[in-house]
Amino acid sequence: MKKDKTILITNDDGIDAPGLKVLVEVAKEFGELFLIAPDTPQSGKGHAISVHEPIYVSKVEFSGVKTAYKSSGTPADCVKLALNKLMDCPPDICLAGINHGSNSSVSVIYSGTMGAAIEAGIDGIPAIGFSIAEWSHEADLETAKIYVNKILEKLFDNDIPKGTLLNVNIPTADLSEIQGVKVCRQAKGRWVEEFEVKKDDNEQEYYWLTGYYQNQDNGNDTDEHMLGKNYVTVVPVQFDMTNHKAIDDFNHLNFES
Repeated sequence: MKKDKTILITNDDGIDAPGLKVLVEVAKEFGELFLIAPDTPQSGKGHAISVHEPIYVSKVEFSGVKTAYKSSGTPADCVKLALNKLMDCPPDICLAGINHGSNSSVSVIYSGTMGAAIEAGIDGIPAIGFSIAEWSHEADLETAKIYVNKILEKLFDNDIPKGTLLNVNIPTADLSEIQGVKVCRQAKGRWVEEFEVKKDDNEQEYYWLTGYYQNQDNGNDTDEHMLGKNYVTVVPVQFDMTNHKAIDDFNHLNFES
């Protein structure tokens, strides 16, 4: 395989995250890397962009990467800067991750990792967000490393389909326990929001978001189901949020009358 790809690398856990280092370690075998990542953790930022504050960017050294930057912006900001200001030519693909924490089901909406991937997709760049189902930055990433490599090899050995936008989640299981890879759909679920009331050093009350995920989908063809069975899940996603099936229903209402 020729190492002839130009690959844009980013994440939402920040420039120092272990998952980013592992993604670079894998991706550098496929081509030349251009990296830009937030200078602080940006988990849960979704597709947020900076419109009321400046974005600071500084060049950094990053092992395995020809050109690397850190940015004060969001993950989506990072991709926007790379594609519109910092890169000399568009990349062949954008890779985001490896995120510490699952981005399956409805979490894809909140995910800064997938926000970055989707931003690349809007510009016509194939993109993949990689996540592991473990929040700890001490998590073992060896299984993830192997499956990120497998997925990239398969994609680069074939012509990457136009419009490719993938949400990949990897279970926290030993390599021997992984059952394989399943292309599947996003589960229907929600986060049950809970807020803890705390006080700061000045005795000022504030709220701290907690809560838990509630799966509301009994299907056996979903990412949540497959992750529970120790499969690596691949969900093709899109940024067109139109409910196409509902267009005729609302046209029948004749809003102009």
